[in-house]
Amino acid sequence: MTDPKRLYEEDFVLWSQQQAAALRAAGQGATNQPLDWDNLAEEIEDLGKSTRRELRSRLLVILEHLLKLEYSPAVDPRAGWRETIGRERSSIEDLLGDSPSLRGELADMIAKTGSRAVRLAAHSLSGYGEAAAKLLPPDYSVEQVLGDWFPEEPPRE
Repeated sequence: MTDPKRLYEEDFVLWSQQQAAALRAAGQGATNQPLDWDNLAEEIEDLGKSTRRELRSRLLVILEHLLKLEYSPAVDPRAGWRETIGRERSSIEDLLGDSPSLRGELADMIAKTGSRAVRLAAHSLSGYGEAAAKLLPPDYSVEQVLGDWFPEEPPRE
């Protein structure tokens, strides 16, 4: 059998399959399993980081689209923005169902993601000739971002 530390560098997927099998065998009472403890600990830690990154990414999409709904007078893209928000909200529900401890981080993530969402929305809107300078950092609550709320329709120009 290939050395687990070496395999970790050469074929991560095969390493993860072998490590999972070794962990299961160890849980069944098997001894002398070739476990790569340092890399296992690091990868498990990275799984949590990956889930946080996915949550931040989905929040960013929601915030960007909420800002576009709030500030853009365009009519045609609104339905698509609303659909995207709905899909992202649904995916976040799944993420939070699997990792409820992340609920406590939502307000902070929304606050920290707001300025990036403004930049993305401004860039997108300016690409369509809309004045994006008026965008302000969002002050949306967790309930607004993840619930059924949508901004009021902006006045038509």
